[in-house]
Amino acid sequence: MDIHSKHQLQEAVQYIREKLEGFVPQIGLILGSGLGDMAKQVEQPVIIPYDEIPHFPVSTVEGHEGQFVIGTLEGKQVIAMQGRFHYYEGYSMKKVVLPVYVMKGLGVQAMVITNAAGGMNRAFQAGDLMLISDHLNLTGDNPLIGVNDPGLGVRFPDMSECYSHEYRTMAKDIAQAMQRAGSVIRLQEGVYSGISGPSYLPPSELTMLAGLGGDAVGMSTVGEVIAARHCGVKVLGISCITDMAIGEELEPLTHEQVVEVANRTKPLFIELVRTFVRNVTLAS
Repeated sequence: MDIHSKHQLQEAVQYIREKLEGFVPQIGLILGSGLGDMAKQVEQPVIIPYDEIPHFPVSTVEGHEGQFVIGTLEGKQVIAMQGRFHYYEGYSMKKVVLPVYVMKGLGVQAMVITNAAGGMNRAFQAGDLMLISDHLNLTGDNPLIGVNDPGLGVRFPDMSECYSHEYRTMAKDIAQAMQRAGSVIRLQEGVYSGISGPSYLPPSELTMLAGLGGDAVGMSTVGEVIAARHCGVKVLGISCITDMAIGEELEPLTHEQVVEVANRTKPLFIELVRTFVRNVTLAS
C-alpha cells in the first residue's frame, strides 16, 4: 500500500471511529446479494452510508444497500457491510478490499464473508449453503500487488488456511443442532471459484472450473479474504447457492433470480450466522 493509499485508509478509519464514540466492533460481516437484511437485526445501530466516508467507493449493484451498520448482535459488537464492492464495477482490487482494512483498523478480529454463488458440484442444489473451504482466484488480480505496508501485514502472507478450520467446524456443529431442532438446512462445503464478472460464464468455462476443483462460482469474496488474511483477521466464508451452474446443463440466468433464491434461503442463513456470532470466542 503506497503512502497515498495509507493516508486514505487512516482518514476513513478516523471518520468512522469518531461516529462510534468509543464503540469498538469485534466482528465484521460482509453481506452478499440478497443477504443484506441481516444488518437490520443489529441492535442500537449506527448507520454510515459509504458515500459519506472519505475515499470510499459506492456500491452500484441492485440488492446492495451501500452502508455500514454498526452495533450489537447476539451480545457481540459488530460492523456489517450492507452491500459490498466488486471488481467488475470498475474499481481497482485495492479499492474493493479497502473496507476490510478499515474494519481491521476499527478493531475487527473475525469476519463472516458471504456471497451468492452458482453451484458447480452436482451434489448441490439451489438453496444450499456452502462453507467455503478454499478458493481459486481466477479474477486475474490480487489486492496485494504493489508496495507492501508492513503495518498491515507481511509481504508474502501465508494462505494455507484462508478460511478458518475452527470456524468451519463451529458452523457445521451449529447446522447439525439446527437440524436436530427441526430446521431444513443443507450445509455443504467446498471450493469457491472467484471470477471477475460481470458476465455469467459460458458452459465450456464452467466445465473447466469444475475440472479444476471448483464447487461454486461467484464474482466476489476472494480479494476480501486475501486482504483479511494479510492483516491477520480470521474468516468464515459462506456461499448461498442460488442456481446450478453446470456446463452441460446450463440454463439462462438473471440477477433477479439470484436475489430471489437468496431471499428464500435468508432465514436459515441468518440463524446460522447469528448463532456463530453468539458462540465465537474472541481475544479479550
